[in-house]
Amino acid sequence: MTDADGVSGVALYRVLAWLSPGYPIGAFSYSHGLETAAERRIVYDRPSLQSWITAIVASGTGRMDADTLRDAHRAASAQDLDALNAVNRRGLAFRATAEMALENAAQGRAFLATCRAAWPDPFVERWAESLENAAGEICYPAAVGAVTARADVPLGCALTGYLQAMAANLLSAGLRLGFVGQTDGQRILAALEPVVSAAVAGALARGPDQFGSATLVVDLVSMAHETQYTRLFRS
Repeated sequence: MTDADGVSGVALYRVLAWLSPGYPIGAFSYSHGLETAAERRIVYDRPSLQSWITAIVASGTGRMDADTLRDAHRAASAQDLDALNAVNRRGLAFRATAEMALENAAQGRAFLATCRAAWPDPFVERWAESLENAAGEICYPAAVGAVTARADVPLGCALTGYLQAMAANLLSAGLRLGFVGQTDGQRILAALEPVVSAAVAGALARGPDQFGSATLVVDLVSMAHETQYTRLFRS
């Protein structure tokens, strides 16, 4: 069965499962620098958290991840292993700090391993084996792009799900850091709906020569987090 937007029930089921907070990739253990931003009172309430997440989704890692997912989805749809490997390498290289690189690669490794175990696909298996043979890391959005493409999840749907999951995970970190409550958290998610929609539209319209991010403060607090004395999160 397919709905009016062309998303089959199976594809929707899978993308909801793969981007759920319960999927075993350890997303809950990363704050993407938010812990240090909270420590330094850069982020401290609902408006500042909403602005912080907006910047990441629209201009920071969210922008780069959306482009990486897009290109990986297209490469996997064409079963072009060389193109997918190139996308993966670029997605791994463009990480400003050691902790952001860890956050990306560790989640990518866990995501792909779980998908291979529960939802095997011949092309994804070939890609994973080629990475293992080359001792290569796995870029998380590249893995999501490849797996969703092979499951016939439309690109726009995959991008929306990925960016919503990113925003929700950052919000969850804010909830655990204690400066917003559950209701305000849902208000933030509601306010981020047009942000995510615009980010998806931007990714679909951009060319590969526009790859990059512009969230210097996020990068700086991520660097500072590496030496922060007390920490709840890995990034």
